[in-house]
Amino acid sequence: MSLLVVGSIAIDSVETPFGKVDEALGGSAVYISVAAGYFTAPVRLVAVVGGDFPERHRAFLEEHNIDLEGMQVVQGGKTFRWGGRYHYDLNNRDSLYTELNVFETFKPVIPEKYGRSSYVCLGNIDPALQRQVLEQVAKPRLVVGDTMNYWIESKPDELLKTLRVMDVIILNESEARLLTQKPNLIVAAKSIIAMGPSVVIVKKGEHGALLVTKDTIFSAPAYPLETIFDPTGAGDAFAGGFVGWVAKTDDVSPGNLRKAVIYGSTLASFCVERFSVDGLRDLTYLQIRDRYRSFMELSRLDEV
Repeated sequence: MSLLVVGSIAIDSVETPFGKVDEALGGSAVYISVAAGYFTAPVRLVAVVGGDFPERHRAFLEEHNIDLEGMQVVQGGKTFRWGGRYHYDLNNRDSLYTELNVFETFKPVIPEKYGRSSYVCLGNIDPALQRQVLEQVAKPRLVVGDTMNYWIESKPDELLKTLRVMDVIILNESEARLLTQKPNLIVAAKSIIAMGPSVVIVKKGEHGALLVTKDTIFSAPAYPLETIFDPTGAGDAFAGGFVGWVAKTDDVSPGNLRKAVIYGSTLASFCVERFSVDGLRDLTYLQIRDRYRSFMELSRLDEV
């Protein structure tokens, strides 16, 4: 089924204790789209770049089943750039610079054929822009959205309006607690459900992910990796794997949403094994299925 992804495209420079990369492809829309593209194709991407956007990055996106008709190119402008340095535990990072450039005035314009997309994934952009996207799409079957601390603190009213038109919200532990002022994640998730979404997914990093609905709670483990090079984009790769699987199967049942969480975790685990999008560059569906099965074995218990 058709999938529309809206978010940022960036040029990242990232340093971790295990290496660094300069002028690498990044941005929420990129990680979501590349991960989702392993399940459903083509992924319809809407984002903005400057005239300086490297041709090699455009070619990479096209090679990964991504339709770029909705990618706006502002000639004479510069692409969004971000630089960061991670601490040794990889859970904390320092932003060295953030240059919004053309992304600062980004107004999503949805091409006519994109407006009939069945599934929509809204990356981390202004909640008012997220609603503008949905106003241009005719009754999608499922809307998945992301947010961050900045929007929770700076635009709480806009975010609350947007939550009312989302079906699934994906956020991390600190964001869930900040949004609800509830320390317990289960209580926080149920408080968010009262705000509008029917499904809340809380990402817990190295501790996995939690899916909460009005009636169910599902806790998924994290994959035990021996080598993690770069956590940038892992949350967006999770979202892409999640919504990509749902779009592939066209099944929004509770059982399939649980499978989608595991597929999201699977793509995120590949993402962190290399820098930038390189962990997602050359995957095969067989590799993804094998790791999915490994995930399932982590929690399997045979009663005697």
